[in-house]
Amino acid sequence: MNQQRNCEHLWYGADIVTMRDGQYNIIKDGAIAVDGQQIVWVGPYQEAGQFTPQRSTDFGGGIVTPGLVDCHTHLVFGGDRSHEFEQRLNGVSYSEIAAAGGGILSTVRATRESSLAQLVSSARHRLDVLLAEGVTTVEIKSGYGLEIASELRMLQAIRQLGQQVPAQIKATCLAAHAVPPEYKQTPDEWVDVICRELLPQVAAGQLADAVDAFCEYLAFTPAQVEKVFLAAQQLGLPVKLHAEQLSSLGGGALAARFNALSADHLEYATESDIAAMAQSGTVAVLLPGAFYLLRETQRPPVALFRQYGVPMALASDANPGTSPALSLRLMLNMGCTLFGMTPEEALAGVTLRGAQALGLAASLGSLEPGKLADFVHWPLERPAELVYWLGGQLPCRVIFRGEER
Repeated sequence: MNQQRNCEHLWYGADIVTMRDGQYNIIKDGAIAVDGQQIVWVGPYQEAGQFTPQRSTDFGGGIVTPGLVDCHTHLVFGGDRSHEFEQRLNGVSYSEIAAAGGGILSTVRATRESSLAQLVSSARHRLDVLLAEGVTTVEIKSGYGLEIASELRMLQAIRQLGQQVPAQIKATCLAAHAVPPEYKQTPDEWVDVICRELLPQVAAGQLADAVDAFCEYLAFTPAQVEKVFLAAQQLGLPVKLHAEQLSSLGGGALAARFNALSADHLEYATESDIAAMAQSGTVAVLLPGAFYLLRETQRPPVALFRQYGVPMALASDANPGTSPALSLRLMLNMGCTLFGMTPEEALAGVTLRGAQALGLAASLGSLEPGKLADFVHWPLERPAELVYWLGGQLPCRVIFRGEER
């Protein structure tokens, strides 16, 4: 006879889409036993009799997935760039807009003029929309301040958001996002400021969990990025990279050389980039929202990622210029329809692979004993429906750290 085990809460009455090993791995008529903030058991409901729970919840059908992870966003910023969206639709290129002082730099001006309270308030609205769709973990980057005080204020805003919402918020310092107007002729000086002044303050104040950079002809060269990454490494901060979005500069291989958590965008990644990423374990974060809005035609090499076994994550890239996307579920569909991912790969991309891109796969991203109890109940019959339905908000019940939010 099995020994009885206690648990605080038994959740049952739905099919459990565990996403173990990045696959659906569905447990029909399953149950999840939770103690404190952790999952202690997942299995068929008929085997749940070994538990004596303090509370029980019957979902009454449907499916349960891990909490969704949005591993690449720029949710904190000032101002609005809908006018640039209109310009692009009228034939003006992203490069031309940037050269005329628009693009990232127009958001920089608005962000510098915003107070900490204004940054938190405007970002909170956007964040709440994301969370309503079953997102339980969000990464948010700085990068629109491009001066020490404004970058620190953005990171402080991200930390404040993390204290306000029932979700895990990870902060990334992206001071190497664009060359500030003050350093237009001397970009190396801004790189030096980042390395010698800004990053030590960020590390000392524990304001960021990682450091990112934009390696592109519009932004920073591989040599400049390498300086930023060396400084981050010396401070014990992991790195990520915006790489190969608009051109091929070897950014994927550069990220791999520093054992980056992820390289993101990757439309122009080469086979050598991908081989290097496979060796380092660097996750490929695909961002179909920007691809869609910029009307790009060069797709990321999904077949090569599969061939080399590079994990693929998906994210919203929510930002004011190139991906004003506030639906991670829409990105699931775009990942499939625009990039050729399967629904199973797409769902893994916003669960286990998204967690992996943040260095959190040991505690998040799949429904397994020992992991945190972040999961979502959907009144659906199969996981592919999460990818299939366009628009609207699917009703869902979100459990974060074992408690319904």
